[in-house]
Amino acid sequence: MEEEQNIFELIHNMDNFTNKLIIQWNKSFNEDLGVSHVLVLSHLHQNGKSRPSDIAKKLGFTPPTLSYLSDKMVAKELVVRMVDEADRRIIYLNITDKGAEVLGRAILEGQKLRKNLFQKLNEEDRAQLVRIFEKMNRED
Repeated sequence: MEEEQNIFELIHNMDNFTNKLIIQWNKSFNEDLGVSHVLVLSHLHQNGKSRPSDIAKKLGFTPPTLSYLSDKMVAKELVVRMVDEADRRIIYLNITDKGAEVLGRAILEGQKLRKNLFQKLNEEDRAQLVRIFEKMNRED
C-alpha cells in the first residue's frame, strides 16, 4: 500500500513539474505555438519532408489534430505543403527556413528553462537524477 502511495506521489509531482515547465515555456516562447507544433517541426527537421499521416502516427496525434496543427504552421510559413511529383494525390509537409529558425529558438528556450530548474539541485542530486533518467530510458 505504501509503495502505491509513493508511486501516486511520484506521478503527481512529475505531472506538476511537467505542467510548470510547459507553462513557463509557453510564457517565455512568445510565438503563439504550442509544444505540439514544435514536435511536428522537430520531426520534419530530423526526417525531412513527410506525409501528414506518417507524422501523426509517429507522434501519436490523430489525423484531424495534425491537420489543425499543420494549417496553423502553413499560415505562419513555418512549413509548406508539397505535392508528390509522381503521384499528385500524395501531399508532404516540409519545414521552411523560418520554421527551422523558430524550432531552434524553441529548443534554446526549453534548454534555458530546464537549466534554470536543474540549478536548484546540488551536484549530488543532479548525478542521482541522471542515473534515474538513464535507468528509466533503458529498454528492458
